[in-house]
Order: sequence, then structure tokens, then C-alpha cells
Amino acid sequence: MSRRVRIALVQPNVWDDMAVNIAQISALVRKAKAEGAAFIATPENSGFMGLNAAANVAAGRPEESHPALAAFRSLAKELEVWLLVGSLAIRPEGANRNFNRSYLLAPDGGIAARYDKIHLFDVDLPSGETYRESNSIAPGAEGVLAPLPFASLGMSVCYDLRFPGLYRGLAQAGAEIISIPAAFTRTTGKAHWHVLLRARAIETGAFVIAPAMWGDHPGNRQTYGHSLVVDPWGRVLADAGDGVGFVTAEIDLDEVAKARVQIPAWNSNPAYTLPPAARAAE
Repeated sequence: MSRRVRIALVQPNVWDDMAVNIAQISALVRKAKAEGAAFIATPENSGFMGLNAAANVAAGRPEESHPALAAFRSLAKELEVWLLVGSLAIRPEGANRNFNRSYLLAPDGGIAARYDKIHLFDVDLPSGETYRESNSIAPGAEGVLAPLPFASLGMSVCYDLRFPGLYRGLAQAGAEIISIPAAFTRTTGKAHWHVLLRARAIETGAFVIAPAMWGDHPGNRQTYGHSLVVDPWGRVLADAGDGVGFVTAEIDLDEVAKARVQIPAWNSNPAYTLPPAARAAE
């Protein structure tokens, strides 16, 4: 079986109208499929981005009745593609917070895998921006490795990107592609997006795919865009830049084994011991 596959990353501009967001993303997915993509990925918050935490909590729905999930499952089945829905707000019964849940959908429309974002974006940026995801989101607890016909997929979401231990674990478990759908802020994106994604690819010897949100959103939120495909050597194969659209790239999964043979650091897990002077200085 061929180890080459064409993938596409969709880059929308999502607001607080779920029906409009579903239509926008679906149109981009259809265009990507028309260009030959067999695996298509959308960003974090593919269903809704609201004015504040209360609006985002209110927009959450149980998995079995979420309109965006139902629409994207139908779309995957119609187009017969593997579709990674970067994340949706999923409200467990009786809960007062949502899970930020990423879905891998199979070409028959079935749910092949789920991942709940572990690391929540609670920060105060130098620009004056403040984010408290924990006000509306409950953290996940487990990493997820999902099988694809052509590779193993390690799943993550956005702020997880800053925690390399998660990605080492996914690589050691067998991940050959790592998904990092995001709604990165424009401030942090300009400073860190490219370098962090390239670092995660280099550290793990895996392909990194990072579909990203772009533009202005309710509550004066601005996202960076620049959806990226990065190969296991850290080379950027595709960059969507600014604006609504999508990018495609053909990846060769045999490159994973080649990179890991050349730089096997991803597979080491030494127990580091600090000298007494360093420990005392901590």
C-alpha cells in the first residue's frame, strides 16, 4: 500500500453563528476534496466562537445532538474522506463546562476517535489580552493515538503544543502524524507558532498538521491563521498564510522512519540527575 497521501488543512473565520460556520467550513472541505485530498482537517473551535466564556458554555451541546458534529459526519460520509474536526464544544449531561473535543471521522461518517484537550489556555499576555479557558472548558485526561489506513495519528489541540512531553509520548506510542488544530492568538502566533510546530516535528520525527483559525472574532479576539504542514525534518511543506482558505500537501509516511533513524532522540527517555549545586539553586 502506498505510503503517500494528500492532506488538506482548512482555515476558516468562525463567529457566533453555528449554522454559518458549518456552511463555511463545509464549503472549504468540499473544495479540498475536489483537489484530491483524502484526509482533511479543520481547526479548533470549528463550531462556534462566542463573545465570552458564558456564550461559549451556552453553545455547547451533547455529542449525540451537536448540530456541527452531525453535519460534519454527514459530510465525511458524502465525500468519503477522513475528516479531522479540530474541536467542538461538547457538553456532558448536567455539566457546567464543556469539553474541547477533537474528532476523527471515518469515510463512512463514523467516529473513529475522540480527544479532549488536556492543557487549558489560562494566561495574561503582555499585550493586555487575558484568556481563561478553564472558565468554560473542563480538561481532558488522556492522550489519544488513532489508526488511519496510511498512518497512526496522535491527537492534540492548540495550547497542548507548548507541552512537549505529550508529543514524545505520542511518538513513542507510534504516532507518525500529529494533529494540532488551533485557534492561536495573533500575538502568540506571530512570536511562537512556526517555531513550536517545527520543534514538535523535529523532536518526534513525525509529520505535524496544524489547521488554524484566522481573523477577527467576537470579544475582540484575533487569531493568527498560517495553517501548517511540517515534515519530520522540520521543513514547512505548506503554509496557508493569512485569510480564509485551505492548503494541500502530499506527504510520504516513509519519511518518518528515515528521520527517526537519523535522529533517534525521540525514543530516548533518560532519567536526568541534577548535580547538588544545581538542585540547591532551584
